[in-house]
Amino acid sequence: MGFGAHPHNNMEIISIPLEGDLEHKDSKGNSTVIKHGDVQVMSSGTGIRHSEYNKNKDKPVKFLQIWIIPNKRDVEPRYDQITLNEVDRKNKLQQILSPNPEDEGVWIHQDAWFHLGKFDKNVNTDYYLKKEGNGVYAFVLKGDFEFDGSTLNERDGLGLTGRNSFSIEAKSDDAEMLLMEVPMQV
Repeated sequence: MGFGAHPHNNMEIISIPLEGDLEHKDSKGNSTVIKHGDVQVMSSGTGIRHSEYNKNKDKPVKFLQIWIIPNKRDVEPRYDQITLNEVDRKNKLQQILSPNPEDEGVWIHQDAWFHLGKFDKNVNTDYYLKKEGNGVYAFVLKGDFEFDGSTLNERDGLGLTGRNSFSIEAKSDDAEMLLMEVPMQV
């Protein structure tokens, strides 16, 4: 059924469809469909109204929506959406969000970096935090991982703080992960 028009302010809202198509409309005149492979960000700032619905009546839609407290209040509301190339995350972490408009992915008003990765079994990678004092939350979208010594299965999550790097190893083929580096204090 979705969510009818409702207000938000002073929040960074990131939408990542995992399956299906999500229709978005907002009071700034934006109207679009967010598909699997897209990432959308909405900075609600001084205030915005928006709605989201499953675009297709015959297929389910599954998506992640992550809310982050911004480091700047009362900014002009804005919306951005990109389509990612999934090849760019094969056996590595693809940056999909940062605080810098010039970087890869969408940007938000916060010192946060998000990455997606899709790995073959036994592939290892390390992640180095971009900002001292941040923490990392790993969420497994599909498959199995060993994340800094802890075993994570599909839909498991784990947060780690107090370190400047972490190791990741895929324990199954086509294992997918969302890695979110965020400030630990706002």
